[in-house]
Amino acid sequence: MDEILWHYSYLWLAMGLTLAAGLVLLTHQPKWRDFIAFGAIVAGLVVTWIILHPRQTPLMADAKAVQQMIGGGEPVLLEFQSPY
Repeated sequence: MDEILWHYSYLWLAMGLTLAAGLVLLTHQPKWRDFIAFGAIVAGLVVTWIILHPRQTPLMADAKAVQQMIGGGEPVLLEFQSPY
């Protein structure tokens, strides 16, 4: 459960922001500019989700092979790198 909460924390935040913006829009006398602004907020959140959503990397098969080697009884050298 915690993994789902943290793994999709952006999605929960985006839904909360969309709900808050929608409530503000509907409680006042909305004009066409307000609907355009709301659409821009939602579109921005969707584009951000498309770019940042968690996805499986091509190295997952390598990770499973390394996990099998670790339990095999032979020494394994792991090298960690960061693109930063």
